[in-house]
Amino acid sequence: MASEDVTVTVRLIRSFEHRNFRPVVYHGVHLDQTVKDFIVFLKQDIPLRTSLPPPFRNYKYDKLKIVHQAHKSKTNELVLSLEDDDRLLLEEDSTLKAAGIASETEIAFFCEEDYKNYKANPISSW
Repeated sequence: MASEDVTVTVRLIRSFEHRNFRPVVYHGVHLDQTVKDFIVFLKQDIPLRTSLPPPFRNYKYDKLKIVHQAHKSKTNELVLSLEDDDRLLLEEDSTLKAAGIASETEIAFFCEEDYKNYKANPISSW
């Protein structure tokens, strides 16, 4: 069976508190690769994207979470939903397909430490 190639939007989240994020579209993403391999690819590709401002290119991203899947309901959160971590956070040892990634899925790429701090005190952003 041939590997499936899909289009995925990666939302680079620079700051939860200030709601700074930039979407980057990737075409031809192989769903049979592991999440860890995809993170390595993103960490190599993002610094080379001259269309992104330096704060986004040089940030310490390390975690992926599904933001939205095609033909499913969207959250009201402006940057990233703080709920359903057990279902939406991608485990590094699983494949993208097993993690629930399909064509037109939007994924957040962020610093896990920043996410935990924001989740512990989300009101500080207001």
